Amino acid sequence: MSSSGESDLAVLLAGMTPRLRPGRYLYAAVPDGGPVPSGAVVTVAEDEGTTVVVRDSEAAGLEAEYPCAWITLEVRSSLAAVGFLAAVCARLAEAGISVNPVSGFHHDHLFVPWERRDEALAVLERRATGP
Repeated sequence: MSSSGESDLAVLLAGMTPRLRPGRYLYAAVPDGGPVPSGAVVTVAEDEGTTVVVRDSEAAGLEAEYPCAWITLEVRSSLAAVGFLAAVCARLAEAGISVNPVSGFHHDHLFVPWERRDEALAVLERRATGP
């Protein structure tokens, strides 16, 4: 199987085009055997149970935390690309912004603190246009 998408780090950083998606999200734990909310945008099966990322309106009844915004990096990155998320996360870390990255088949996605979403977007936009 071949990997599609860009793998050149310089090209990825220059073309990442961060897009703030609408809505506020929460990380939540689904109780053992409980149904995964149909609107979950991320689902992770862990030994302790299932973690989901859902719109805050879908978190009722779940143990939830980390109100966040969802930013998609619009460049089509290869799943085998080396250093892309490390560089992006390092830039956010320099600004003191936490980030929870998730890679999809086509794009990388970042969940950043809700109250710092505009600042995170600005940091990423600067990174896309310069060092």
